[in-house]
Order: sequence, then structure tokens, then C-alpha cells
Amino acid sequence: MFWTLLSLSVLISVTSRSLTMPTVTATISKEGPCRIYNSGRSADCLGRQLDHIPWRHFPSTLEKVDLSYNKLQTVYADDFRNLPRLQDLQLQFNNISHFDEDAFKHNPILESLNIFNNSLREIPATALIPLINLKKLDMSNNLYKHATLVEGFSKLIKLQVLSMGGPLVMGLKKGDFQPLKNIKLRAFAIKCTSNLSYYELGSLEVIQTQQMGFDMAIDQRPQALPLMLSDIANKTFTAIQFRNLFEFMYFSGKEDIFFNLRYVKVYQLIFHRGKFNENLLRMALMNLQWANTVKRLRLQYIDFARSPTFEYSSAGSSITNLKLDRLDLWYISNPDVLRFDWRFTWFNKVKELSLQYVYFNSVPCDAWGEMGSVELLDVSNNRLEDSVLYNKRCDYTGSLPHILIFNVSTNNLVSLKEMSYLTKGFERLQVLDLSNNMLGSSEGSRDCVWKPNITRLIAHHNQFESEALQCLPTTMQFLDLSNCGLSQLDMTFFDKATALTELLLSGNKIKFIPPHWRSASLQSLTLDGNSFGVISVESFREMPLLSRLSAGNNPYHCTCELHAFIQQTQSQGKVNLTEWPENYKCYHPEPFLNTLIAHYFPAHVACDIRLVILISVAVTAAVVMILMLICYIFNIPWYARATYQIVRAKYRAHKERAAGEGEVFVYHAFISYSHSDGDWVRDQLLPCLENNRNPYRLCIHERDFMPGKWIIDNIIDNIESSRKVIFVLSRHFVNSEWCNYELYFAQQRAMGKTFSDVILVVMEPIDPNSLPSKYCKLKKMLSTKTYLEWPQQPKQQPFFWAQLKSVLGKPSLTRGRGDSTKSRASSEGGVSMIEAPMEEDQLDDGVIKAELHGEEMEMHKELFLKPIAIAD
Repeated sequence: MFWTLLSLSVLISVTSRSLTMPTVTATISKEGPCRIYNSGRSADCLGRQLDHIPWRHFPSTLEKVDLSYNKLQTVYADDFRNLPRLQDLQLQFNNISHFDEDAFKHNPILESLNIFNNSLREIPATALIPLINLKKLDMSNNLYKHATLVEGFSKLIKLQVLSMGGPLVMGLKKGDFQPLKNIKLRAFAIKCTSNLSYYELGSLEVIQTQQMGFDMAIDQRPQALPLMLSDIANKTFTAIQFRNLFEFMYFSGKEDIFFNLRYVKVYQLIFHRGKFNENLLRMALMNLQWANTVKRLRLQYIDFARSPTFEYSSAGSSITNLKLDRLDLWYISNPDVLRFDWRFTWFNKVKELSLQYVYFNSVPCDAWGEMGSVELLDVSNNRLEDSVLYNKRCDYTGSLPHILIFNVSTNNLVSLKEMSYLTKGFERLQVLDLSNNMLGSSEGSRDCVWKPNITRLIAHHNQFESEALQCLPTTMQFLDLSNCGLSQLDMTFFDKATALTELLLSGNKIKFIPPHWRSASLQSLTLDGNSFGVISVESFREMPLLSRLSAGNNPYHCTCELHAFIQQTQSQGKVNLTEWPENYKCYHPEPFLNTLIAHYFPAHVACDIRLVILISVAVTAAVVMILMLICYIFNIPWYARATYQIVRAKYRAHKERAAGEGEVFVYHAFISYSHSDGDWVRDQLLPCLENNRNPYRLCIHERDFMPGKWIIDNIIDNIESSRKVIFVLSRHFVNSEWCNYELYFAQQRAMGKTFSDVILVVMEPIDPNSLPSKYCKLKKMLSTKTYLEWPQQPKQQPFFWAQLKSVLGKPSLTRGRGDSTKSRASSEGGVSMIEAPMEEDQLDDGVIKAELHGEEMEMHKELFLKPIAIAD
């Protein structure tokens, strides 16, 4: 903007700069009074309280020196002698009253010199004229009384920006700027006293510039304005600014002092500060209607008041043909300026209308109808409430037919619903700015009705609840919801907003990224400054067009999931992470706090689930194989089964005792075996069970059957007289018919007892399915009853005997073998009494009887086989 080049604007900027500039003490640092930077090309001496220029500390390579805001009084010839490369020198806001004639003799390439706001009592022409390369000179706001330039200024042919004058310049004369007649400037500004005393016609006629600034009050000489406008008439300017045109009083004359404005060819006209009333504003606008070149008009910091003598007439006082590309009304003291002529007709042909800091509190219905050409309406910064903008008594149909952009930011709006009702009549509205309001509550965000043409919505710095997203237009391509206090997102809105390409959600309180966030057209997403710590490969999988993601400054949990996302994003190159890596840091776990995610490299094993599974399976297999090997070497399964059998036997014995089974038997066990297994029974089984301190009393057919008695009767009687029945199972047993009978009788005896008295000792592996069908009971017992298996390895046999004894139970005192047959012969079916063990001299007789008994039994077997066979 042109006013940044004018001295008056410089005055405003440096004044505000002085108000905000930190206090600097006079102490000089060890490095010197100035900060030398930019590889020795720049020196910063701003605000160091210097009373002289520290030229001894300046390197000869300096190109820019800032000595503003100090206490300098004089610039001597040697101060810049050693700076031949100096191009930019800032000396504003000092107390300089004198320049030596040779002050800049050794600075031939100096291009920019600022001596604004000093104490010069005359223009230092002798010091300035040698600067033939000077392009920018600001020497306004000094104490010289005349603005006359000497002829030597004509040598400054490269000059582009010139600002001059001061509070003591009483007026301008025709020859003051004659040396500038051949110099084409880009910007020229002149400042005079607040009480202008004189102005000669033609004073500014020789000035050739694109931008012109006037800082002079014409309160006492309002007739000076037509002369100034006459001097610049028929010239073409890009911008003209009048500052403090009327500084102390309102214009009350009737003559048209703006008449010559219609002849000035200017693109932008600015009235900065000053007092305007209805009459003065009407004069300016009436003449601007004729000045077709004026396309931009700005009134800023204006003190507006009603004119007591203003006469209203619908034809004479209304402005109806003010064709402007843009009209700015900023910081106006009285909102009546909007309808200064009691109508809004001066807005009718304005394309862009900006009303900021006017603080109007009503919008009449007819105002909307008068803005028929407005394409941009900016009413931001006005403390507007919903009831001011949206009047339910107004009909907004067809209003603002050409509006494209509507800016209502920085107001006091709370209802999205009423905003939607206001804009639903704006047929061409595309951009809506609702930022810095109080929108987003669920109560004020229901039943919204929007035009489908809105493509850009700016709503940052509001207080949105998640439900309020449903009240937003769904036709948007751009949506800004930054700093709106959102803690979660409503996914149903994004399902409907199918045209959304850019979404800004920075500065919210979003705690997690929804896993099924679908947005097929989204290309740019901003999520920085939220509260989520987890982001994964799946987070944006349903955004196929996403190419730009900003997600820094979040409390990230540095995990394998996050690492995988970063690795995939960088390797594919499809999504560009903005501000990477400096804004992406770990927050958790604590050892990684403030660590850049780019420096987080977790172990490969910890993050590759396939590798973890593979290692787990391999380790498990190895452990199983080692255990199997150990079991094989030390026969652990066999020992486990044996222990289990012992425990079960003890449990069964305990149950039998608890059940109160108190029968008294002659034998502890009846042994059923095949004659082919007799050697094992005689050599292994009997010695182990009978040759003990507390021996078991066993019954075997070779020794204990009653001679002369039928074999069947012997079998039945001895099975009934035995507490347990032990079957020694082998292939020979299966092939023995007598063993089958013994098995059958034992089964009949065990009826109803679930075979708890039957003990199976398997001498060799027997497949139950290979047994003949007549052994169905044996099959069942082998399938359902736990049996004892005779181990072939000697070291396992002690466990076998322990198991067998555990199943038999504790042995009780029994009678001798020799008495058993006698007792049974004398009293068949009776129960023998317990007696002392037999003597040694009885042993031989018992053995002989057993042998005889064995021969007799074989005879009985042969006799008994035949009828059995016939029966079969």
C-alpha cells in the first residue's frame, strides 16, 4: 500500500513502535554498542541510548546501519567515513540538529536515508546533494519553517520516495519544489502546520508522482483545498491520501471545496483522520460520482457528526451513482455515517463494501435492498448480535443478488441457524467467514437451511460442539474449524460433505482419530495442536486423495504403530507431512519425552508381529522338543502315569472305607492267569507280594484250589473269597477258555460295583479292537478301566509293584496256606478266622499239596472242557 511509503504513515508506525519498544539501558555489552550480524553487512544500534555514533566499532563491510531511537545530536564527517558500502541508514527518532557538509561524502552508493522526527532547523541540502544514488529520502517532521528545496536537489535523479515538511512549515510557495520538475517519483508526501497560513496556486504543479500524501489541516483556510486539487488535476495517480483535512472543527461553509476532485485522475482516495459532517461528506461523494477514475475510497479513523444545516431531499442529497470497486469505512466514530443522507443509496453501485469498527446496532430492511451490486460484504469487528443482522420482519429474498463473499467475523454471533436463514436468500454466496464469534452450541445449531452454493466456510475461533457439525453446509470445498474447542468429530457430517477438499482442525482438543474417517475427496488436512497421541496406517486409509497432512504439536505416544505410519508415509511419498520433523515429538513414554519422532527407532522384533509370531512358535517348538527329549530320557510320562495310578488307587480305597465296606475275605486277591504266564506269576508276582513283613494272601489255582472239587466250583468259591481279582492279561490269556470263565465270574461278582475289585495287569500290548467278540466285557474294561502295564525295563518295575500294592491296599494278618484248604473243606462257604502265619515245617507239605493240586486241576480241566465245547 502506498501510505507505507509516505512520511505520515511512517510517523504512525514509528510512534507505535516507540510505544511498544522495550526499554534499553545505556550499558554497552562486551561485544560493543551495536549488534553486528548478517556476515558483517548489518549493524543494529536501535535504542542503545547512544549520544554519538560508534564509528570505531563499525566494520567497513556494513551495508545497513540502524541508529534510530537514540540521543544523537550531530552527524560528523568522520562518522561514516569508513563505510563505503553503506546503502541503508536509519537515523529517525533522534535529536539531530546538524549534519556536517561532508557527512556522507564517503558513502556514494547510499540509497535510503531516514532522518524523520529529528531537530533539523533547515534542510541539510549540502550534506544530501552529493548522494546522487539516493532513492528514498524521509526528512519530514523536523523543525525547519520552509519547504523550499535548493537547485542542487535536481541532481537526485534516482529519487523515488520523498517525504518532507514539518509542524513549523506554515505554507507552500510556488517555487518550493521547482528542482523536482524533472524527477519522476513513486511517492511524495508533504506535511505542514496544523494551522496552514498560506498556499500558493501552482505549488504542487511540478510534482510528478504516482502516490501523493497531504498532511495539513485546512480548518482556518478551507479555500486552500480547491487550489491543491487544481494543482494535481489532470494528473494520474494510483493513490492520494488526505490526513487530518479538518483537525479541529467541522466544515460549515456552503461552497463546494471538493469541486476540483472530479478532475483528478486517481485510482484510490483515502481520508485518514479528521472531522467530517454530512455536508462535507456529501460534497466529496457528489464530486466522486463524476470522477470515474476513482475505484477505491477509504474513510478511516473519521470523526463523523450530523450537520445541523443539512437539508434532505430525495433527489438532491442522495448519492446514487457512486461507482466504486471498493468502499472501506473503518473506525468511524458515529454509525450514522452509513445512512448520512438518511438513505443507503451510496452503496448501490459498490462491489466490495467493508464496514469495520463502525459498531452499528441495527440494519434496516431497506439497507439489504440498496446493496444490489455488492459482491463482497465485510462487517467484521462490529460487536454484532444475531438479532441485529437477522431481522425476522425483513424479507431477504432476492437481496444481495451478486454477493460472493460475506465476512461477519469477530462479532457476537451465537446462532448458526439464524445465520443460515439470513444467507439462504443469497443466491450466489460462495465464501462465508464466521470466525471469532460464539457459534457452535447445540441449541443454536439445529434445523439449519443453507444454499448449496457455499463452497468455503471459515469458522475458526468459535466454540463448536460435535453435534453442531450437522448444522454446517455440506457443499463446502474448504472448511476451517481451527481453535473451536472440538473434542471429537461427528463422522456423519463428513459422510455428507462429499466435496470437501481442504479441512483445518488445528488448535482443538481432539483426543483420537476416528478409525473409519471417510472423506473421498479430501486433499489437505490440518490437525496440529490437538490432544491425540495415536496415529496409525489405518487412520487415513479411507482418504484416497489426501496429499498434505499437518499433524505436529500433538502429545504422541511413540509406539510401533506410530513408527509404522511414519515409515509408510515417507516411503510412499503420497502424503506430505508439513513442518516435519521439528514439530513432531514424543510425549509418551517418559524416556522419550520431547524426542523427535524422526529419531525414534524401535527394535525390529518389537514392531514386526509376523517376526514375533515366528519367534514365539520357534521357541515354543524348541521347548516342547526339549521337554519331550527329557521325558524320553528319564521316562517321565511313565512315572507320571504310575503316580497317577497310585493316587487313584488310594482315592478308591478311601471311598471304599468311607462307604463302610467291612467284608472279611480269605484272600487279598485271586490271581487269574494263563498257564503260559505261570513262570512270571510264580517267580515275580508271588515273591513280591507274599515275601514281605506284612505279606498279602493270594489265591492261585495251582496251589490253593480244593482237591477233588470241580474246577468251576473252585473258581467261583475262591473269587468270592477274595477281596480283589487280578487278571494277568496276555495273548495266552485271551486264548485260554478257563481264563475267560474266571473273567466272566469276576464280572458277575463285580455287578453293580463298576469293577472296582478287578485289577488288570497287562503283560504285553493288547488292542481291545483285536479281541474276539466273546470278550466284550474285557474290551469294555480295557477301554474304560485303568490297567497296570508290566514294564520291561527293570528300573521301572519298582513303580509297578508300588502301584499294584497301592491298588490292593494295606495287607492284614492272614492264616497260613496249609490251613486254608482244611478250613474250606470243613466249612464250605464260611469265613476263615485270622490266625498266625504258618511254620517253616509246614512249607514243604504245602508245596507238595500245591503240586498235587496242580495235577488234579489239569485233570478236571480236561473233563470240563468237553461239556463246555458241547454247550458252545
